[in-house]
Order: sequence, then C-alpha cells, then structure tokens
Amino acid sequence: MKKGILLVNLGTPQAPTAEAVGRYLKQFLSDRRVISLPRAVWLPILHGIILKTRPKKSAKLYQSIWTDEGSPLFFYTKKQTQLLQELVPDQQVHFAMTYGEPKIARVLDEMLAKGVTDLTVLPLYPQYSNTTVAPIYDQINRYFKDQGKQPNLRAIAHFYDNQDYLNLLAENIKKQWEKNDYDMILFSYHGIPVSEIKKGDPYEKQCQETTRLLLKCLGELPYAHTYQSKFGPGEWLRPATSETLNALPSQKVKKILVVTPGFVSDCLETLEEIEVENRGYFMEAGGEIFDYLHPFNEDAAFTKVLQKVACEAN
Repeated sequence: MKKGILLVNLGTPQAPTAEAVGRYLKQFLSDRRVISLPRAVWLPILHGIILKTRPKKSAKLYQSIWTDEGSPLFFYTKKQTQLLQELVPDQQVHFAMTYGEPKIARVLDEMLAKGVTDLTVLPLYPQYSNTTVAPIYDQINRYFKDQGKQPNLRAIAHFYDNQDYLNLLAENIKKQWEKNDYDMILFSYHGIPVSEIKKGDPYEKQCQETTRLLLKCLGELPYAHTYQSKFGPGEWLRPATSETLNALPSQKVKKILVVTPGFVSDCLETLEEIEVENRGYFMEAGGEIFDYLHPFNEDAAFTKVLQKVACEAN
C-alpha cells in the first residue's frame, strides 16, 4: 500500500493579465456550486457583462500583489506541499487547485501513476462550505467515475475545530496582540450567499464556532465577527467587514487587529481587500492603528498541523 496526500486550494490566475484572469474567472464562476442561479439567468450575465469588464479590473489588483514567485496563493500552497513532503517522506504529497493550474484531474493522474493506493484529500479551508470544499469532491468523484479502480479514499471536510490549528492561530494572535494596545480584534471570514445557508450549508455555524473556540484559547478580548468579499447583488452573510471597519472609529475603536481565520495563505482577498482596501476604510474613518495578522503562509508549524490533520484521517 502506497499512501498519498493531496492538498487542494481554490486557485489563482496564472498571470496578472486580463486574459489570464478572464480564463480563471470563467472556470470559477461557471461552477454551479459557486453560482447556483439557473444557467439561463447566470450565463448571459457572466459572458455578457462580467467577463467583459471584471478581468481588466481584477488584473490590476493581482498586479499589486504579484511576486517574483508568482501568485502568493500558489507559492504558499506549493511551499506547504514541499514542507509536508519532508515530514512524510514515505508518502506522495502533491497539491492541486479547484480552478486553474495544476488541475485536480492531472495531479490525480500523476499520483496514481506513481502507485498511490491510499489517498487522503485535504482541502486547505478550515471551515466547510458547499461553495468551496464540495467542488473539490465533485471533481474527484467525476474523475474516479471514469477510472477502472480507485484508491482507498479519505475525504477531509474541515479542520476548524482541530485543537492544533486553534492553538497555533491563538498563539500567533497573542504574540501580535501584545505588541500594541489594541481596542479590539476583528475576525473576518470570507462571506457566502445567505441562500446557501438556508439550503443547509454549515459554513456560518462553523465560522461562529471557530471564533468561539479561538476566544476560549485567548481569553476575554473585545472582538467583532464579520464577513468579507461580497460578490453580486444578492444577500450575503453579515455584518460586512468593510461596513464594520468604517463604523468602528466613531464607536471609539481606533486601534484594531484584523485576523482572517478562514484563510491559511495570503491571497487577493487578504493582501488587497483587507490590507489595502479595508485598511483605507478604517483609517479614513478616524482609525489610528490597523494591523493585519497574516495567515500561516509558509510557517513550518502549520505544516505540522496539516500532518496531524491528515494522519488523524487515516
């Protein structure tokens, strides 16, 4: 029996250009898990409006965070894969992206060709959502449906309540909290449509539980729990991060620490949306200190958390 671990993240354009962003958005926004509107309604909007205007705007944002190694999300996911491989040299450790490259199907081809007969799939999302984790398993199920055989498969749904994850994040928060006399800590999670919650998606409850468990580790701290990255006109989870940060200075909260517990790697939603856009809202409204605690990124301590999460699934 040969074991393998597949780490999966959302994905990223291959370059910070309008063409590359357009290809990425087309794949991402065509997924029924991401946009559940009837195809007859959604596809004309996607192809008639969004893909004609959004790629150019988004490309400029990607250019502002792009590095010599490429997209931060791609670089950190690749780095965590390399670090995990070093911790488990007897296993095959690979990574794939739900959208973009490397594709899940191609990576599965490589792993099976190397003789993997026992596979653990670990989505790099602490909290489960039908909009993020489910698409990964949709693709994996479609892949193995066409195969003559499949390995022993373990599917990890979430790790928001894993104590090692909580302890490491709480430790990082404590270290940063001690550096400034903050008025509040703000936990910002990626939002999803309220319609998904009404259909039974457990994401909101898992985010709330993440905040509760972190505060259990941290002790009593003044905090706010918000959601970011709203897309489209529909109703999304609230309160909104941007609206909250814009209002806090008038409530005598002028020194804030922002943490994003749903992200394990920096990406456009953290480096541009949080650290630039939302910092601007807060400071323009009268804020004095805005500190953003970066995710784990290439922290080797987080690699050990991934190892334990994967091993506990065995």
